[in-house]
Amino acid sequence: MILAFDTSAAHCAAALLSGDQVLAQAYEEMAKGQGERLMGLLQGLLSQAGAGFGDLNLIAVGTGPGNFTGIRLSVAAARGLALSTGARALGVSRLEAAAHGLPRPVCACFDARREAVYLQLFNAQGASAPQFLPRADLPAQNIPAGAQWVGDLAEELAPDFAGLPVAAPMPLAVAIGQIACARKDQPAPRPAPLYLRPADAAPAAPAPQILA
Repeated sequence: MILAFDTSAAHCAAALLSGDQVLAQAYEEMAKGQGERLMGLLQGLLSQAGAGFGDLNLIAVGTGPGNFTGIRLSVAAARGLALSTGARALGVSRLEAAAHGLPRPVCACFDARREAVYLQLFNAQGASAPQFLPRADLPAQNIPAGAQWVGDLAEELAPDFAGLPVAAPMPLAVAIGQIACARKDQPAPRPAPLYLRPADAAPAAPAPQILA
């Protein structure tokens, strides 16, 4: 039994799976309040399936990129649940989850705000490194013509690369759960946030010395 969830953007998304079978799922849009809502949402999904946290074998969590606070929230929740239940926790990026189930090549793209983009290309050979890019740098990217584009900027960016915008074939949390299930027997580190965007806040400068 797999519990998958993501709060890397303005939402709470979760799904409960048994292998590839979706037992329950939920998606709630919210700009804030994910910290107060997440555990109740997860408990609700388990209750729908007549299960509890102790029945879980795998916890799959979205690691970003996206909102700093939302990513930290989900990753901390996944680690805590893994510690308390004994289930294994695995992290999956939102970019990979968006592209899951689509023919290659496919480019996943999300708005990173302030005229920037989160971007990752998936092709038959594998995947490029996920990137945080100013929009002005996009023309320099080596993205093949005819590739499919998925994500909240797909409609806007695909025409610039002779690409085809498409919708994700499944809900985000379901994709996260399926990817984690396929990797359940592979070695992997515990989930960690995927922070691509530099921090907006700079460390405070040291106070100047006062000379007597």
